[in-house]
This record gives sequence, C-alpha cells and structure tokens, in this order.
Amino acid sequence: MKALVLIPSDRTIAVKDLPIPVPGPGEVLVQCGSHCHTTTTRRGDRLFAGVVVDAASDLSGSSDERTKPGARVSGFLQGAASVNDRPGAFAEFLVISHDLLWVVHNSLTLEAASAISMCGLTAAQGLFSRLDLPSPFHHREEVINIFIYGASTSLALYAAQLVRSSAAESGRSVRLNGAAGASKHNFLRQEPYWYDALVDYRDSSWPDQVKAATSDGRGVQYALDCISEGITVAQVHSTFADDVQGNHRFGVFRSPAGGGFETEGLRVHPIYGAVWEGLGLEVECNGSTLPANPTARAFAVSFFSYLSSSESVKLQSNPLRLMPGGLERIAPDGFQLLGSDKVSERAAREVRTEE
Repeated sequence: MKALVLIPSDRTIAVKDLPIPVPGPGEVLVQCGSHCHTTTTRRGDRLFAGVVVDAASDLSGSSDERTKPGARVSGFLQGAASVNDRPGAFAEFLVISHDLLWVVHNSLTLEAASAISMCGLTAAQGLFSRLDLPSPFHHREEVINIFIYGASTSLALYAAQLVRSSAAESGRSVRLNGAAGASKHNFLRQEPYWYDALVDYRDSSWPDQVKAATSDGRGVQYALDCISEGITVAQVHSTFADDVQGNHRFGVFRSPAGGGFETEGLRVHPIYGAVWEGLGLEVECNGSTLPANPTARAFAVSFFSYLSSSESVKLQSNPLRLMPGGLERIAPDGFQLLGSDKVSERAAREVRTEE
C-alpha cells in the first residue's frame, strides 16, 4: 500500500510502499477514502474515513456493524510523535480498534465524516466529561439498580413513583428493589410503584437477597433508607456494589444524631437534608439552625411546577384515612394516631410494624 511516511533524520516526508497492516485483537482493517486536515494535524496524520475490509479473528462472531466488511466508518489516530511511533492515518489502509470508530450515515460523505471525529470528541469531552452536563449518548442500555428500604412507608411510596417517572423521562433502564413486610409485596408490585424485586425486612439475609436481585448480581448503585434508624443505615449500605463509593448515592432522612446511627467507615456517604430547606428561609430543625438555601428553594419551585403540569397527574396520592370532625378533633384524634417520631419506638410500644 501507499503511505505518507515521516523521515525524522532529515525531517522530510515521502510517499512509500509499505505492507498492508494486519488487524490485531479487537481491530479492523479500514481502506481509507478520505483524510482531513485541521490546525491540530499539522504535525501528525490523524483524521480519516473509509470502508472496513477485514476484521480480527476474535471479532468473527460480532454483530457490531463496525466489524463488517463494507461498513462506512470514521475515526482518528494520533500518528507518530516524539514519544511514540504509532502509525497514523495518511495511508491507503490502516488498523484501529473497532469501538473507536463510528458508522457513517448514508447522508454523509466520507469527506464530511472525516472532519467530525476528533474535533467532535474534543467538544463532547469539554461539555459532558468535564462540565458534567447530561450527554445525548448516555448509556441507556446500562441498568440502574435502585434500592428503597421501608418501601411501604408514605415517603417510599412517593419515592418509587418518582423513580419510575425519572426512568420514563430520561429513557434510562431502572431496576427498582425494595424491602417491606411480606404482606405489602403484592401491593408494591402494582401500578404506580412497579417494584421489580422485593424482600422481607424481617429476614436477616435480606441484604444478600437485594444484591442477588440486581441486574448483574453485584449490588445497587443508589439507595434510599426511608427508616434511617439504628442499624438500618449500615444494612442498606451493605447492598451497594463493591465499586460504588463517594457522595450522591445514598439518601437518608434522619441525621446521625436523630436516627442513632454511625457513618464512620461507610465508603458511600449517607446524604441528609431537611425538607424545610425548600422554603428558602432560615429554619430551626432538630436542634440545628439551617441557613436560607436559595438552591433548595429553586429545586422546590421546579418540583411544584412539575406537579402543576396539566398533561397528567404526576404523583398518585398515598392511601388515605379520612377523619371527620374538623379542627376540634385534630388534637384528640389525629395526633393520637401519630405516636412516636421513631418507627422502632412506635413498633415497640404499640406493637405496630411497617405493615
């Protein structure tokens, strides 16, 4: 094949005859139909578009279009530089990893396609990788595993609906797992909650059951502990996949002091906040003063605008108990039903459980 070769000894370039390269594992052989220059290619030969003519033997059974002879593809190579001697793209044939190519649409010429790859990726890296803006090519095929402990509580019933709405709006595939009393499982499998898997929180092995029920059997990526008392936080934490860590993955609804739990040693840090922050005012909560939070208020405004949509009801109300009597009966009747602030104390004193 013909190739443009850099000759370092005299700093010249020349067209030479070279052997056609052989694709290695995961690679394809591309016959180039177009090469493109940009301001960043002055010292190297990088951008190309062409047609796949062969693939490595390990790709023989692949269904990926980029491995098929005749596929029109585009990509880029770095080319030779001071720290490497990699071949570039200024040749009649080249080899490249198939997953670093993209299939050129029939409406695009190879010339136009060759201009897109490197500059397009540079722009995408700036926006989506570094600024963390949502990308149009997020991996929708990857299942997100979410776990909600206390799945039959009022809080969790709304959380499950919001998970389903989020999945529908974003196009992401979500597997929703929950822990609740066994008598509630049939209810929670139905609309609008649609739990994929449920475990009985009374079974001491429930954390292992949750991990086994995830899409890959490795554990969850996100969790809400709607009880957030005592050992529940550590138990819910144990359902995370081993590679999950950091913040913004684990939501709790009591502070460590209020819920009586420890966070030391947890690789996934529980995030706690007070709903009152949504008012945008300085508030007293659980013995602490929370400063006015404009960001939390803006989030609340967006949420209520979302609920105000005239297209459809966004959240179904939880099952209600209607109580007559007006204001006069709130204290003697209504307050008596509320009991203790903690679920564990209510259960111990009133012989009531999550069920």
